[in-house]
Amino acid sequence: MNIALNDIVDFIKVIPPFNLLNDQDCHLIAKRASIGYYRNNTRLDVDHSGQIMLYIVKKGVLAYYNGSDELQGKFSEGDLCSVLCQPDTQALQVSLRVEEDCLLYAIGFNELEGLLVDQPKVLQFLLQTAPQRLQNKMGAINESALIASSLTNAPITDYYSSPAITISTQASIQDAAKYMTEKGVSCLVITSESQPTGIVTDKDIRRRCVAEGLSSQCLVTEIMTANMATIDIKLCGHDALALMISQRIHHLPVTKHGALIGMLTATDLMNQEGHHAVNLSSVIHKASSVEALVELSLMLPKLQLSMAKLGASADYLGKNISALTMAFTIRLIELAELQLGKAPVAYAWLCAGSQARQEQLVYSDQDNALIIDDSATPEQEAWFEAFAHFVCDGLAACGYIYCPGNIMATNSQWRQKKQVWQDYFTDWVTQPDPQALLNSSVFFDLATVHGDIQLLQDVRRNMLQKTQQNTLFQAHLSRNALLHKPPLGFFRDFVLIHDGKNKKGLDLKHNGLAPIINLARIYALAEGIEDVNTIMRLRLAAGTPSLSRTESANLIDAFELLGMLRAEHQAKQLTKGEEADSYLLPKEISRLEREHLKDAFKVIKAMQSYRQMV
Repeated sequence: MNIALNDIVDFIKVIPPFNLLNDQDCHLIAKRASIGYYRNNTRLDVDHSGQIMLYIVKKGVLAYYNGSDELQGKFSEGDLCSVLCQPDTQALQVSLRVEEDCLLYAIGFNELEGLLVDQPKVLQFLLQTAPQRLQNKMGAINESALIASSLTNAPITDYYSSPAITISTQASIQDAAKYMTEKGVSCLVITSESQPTGIVTDKDIRRRCVAEGLSSQCLVTEIMTANMATIDIKLCGHDALALMISQRIHHLPVTKHGALIGMLTATDLMNQEGHHAVNLSSVIHKASSVEALVELSLMLPKLQLSMAKLGASADYLGKNISALTMAFTIRLIELAELQLGKAPVAYAWLCAGSQARQEQLVYSDQDNALIIDDSATPEQEAWFEAFAHFVCDGLAACGYIYCPGNIMATNSQWRQKKQVWQDYFTDWVTQPDPQALLNSSVFFDLATVHGDIQLLQDVRRNMLQKTQQNTLFQAHLSRNALLHKPPLGFFRDFVLIHDGKNKKGLDLKHNGLAPIINLARIYALAEGIEDVNTIMRLRLAAGTPSLSRTESANLIDAFELLGMLRAEHQAKQLTKGEEADSYLLPKEISRLEREHLKDAFKVIKAMQSYRQMV
């Protein structure tokens, strides 16, 4: 009997959450546990009004079904079947069925509660659903990240100065220079009738006035930057940092409900960990050749590794790496225009995919396109073709491989006038064939890297008007998006796939993150949300007819956990000098982390199942 008891103790003490207990507590549980052997197809008696049992699978497979006799999941060796213990399922007519000869350890949950009265964390784990466990996990992770990286979650209010110093559009450049000196600031917001119209910095005065020989008596509007970038006070320090890097700016007016309330500068952030990205961005914009950019691109893996080791969240990593990719792209565009001359007409260089969503990590392929002003003539197409090849070839030299699907501005199909792009989206929405749906999944996530931002804004707003009104298109897009399934098999734990290197792993990108990205895109299109970042889409969709606040929070938790595991996996690869990928071997993470990973996949699966019923 002692041998059998010790076997039970050795088995359960490594299973979460019992791994939190000492040997004495595990011994007490083992003494109370009964051992049962059940043949295939046996139904276990479930007394919904009496004793609630917790089952631990020693061998075999145990399945559970809902009141409609629909399969909900399976448990195999080392799994806890705690579904009967959870309040959300106690009221349901859950049934248990043996699907492969089983050896089970069983203990009454009321008795277990008595044994673990001083172990609230263990009981909490058993009582919680997958979304609840995931929420607790991400709460702990975010708390650790906050300690390790103050900039990651610190609000703008911790950094900005108020009020913003302003000057009238009627002021001269000399007036502006004197006022900057008087106030001890490096920039002024230009206003007309109290409304901001632009921004001027000390660098603008040096470059656009002094260097160009412009009279200091000219109006300050002659050298100001119109359509200035701003940041809302509700956002965080890392959002400001990413915007500064991508836009090549060092000053950000802060707004609240659209009204100007203050100013945030790069200096305000420089003493935080993000100064490495700011410094690299500054060097990128001074690179004099493609060769110089190639040398700088070698720093990206080191930067990602450094931020990951500091405990930065996947959201923070993605925004910084994406911003630096934009910095590389902008400098290549500038170098192209130095070689080819200025563009003959207005254009917008666009990025798609993870870069547009600000979720990019190192070793990503490039996805880009061009919108050209409708006034362009056929003769001017040659300039844009040469321009596209210069930039895309430069990106490839910097490590951003050519898109395998040829979604690049070098492809004439994706280098078109604004009206053609309008027609593309109209056709995709009104005639959602398989190719149209594939194009939609790519080009509904776009951002302007450089050029006339109004071109993309016009196209996007026109597109959103059509998608909101077209429920048939939404249904087609939903079915297409649900093709990516989380790798959580009903049978024997995770579903593993080959990564092309004779290893079987979990594809965190395509089978974990992509399903959430697809769901967020569908919610955004249904609700007319212009933002393309996945977490922002989920936050903005929360509380709408498409997505409840609880569902939004669950999906965000799952997305952040998967992103964190992917970033940590890549950090280990980069440390070893290996090329980073998204294939995680389950044995690389702890048993508890595998349980949290299962919880994330269960959240995705539940939301996909609900979407199929809509």
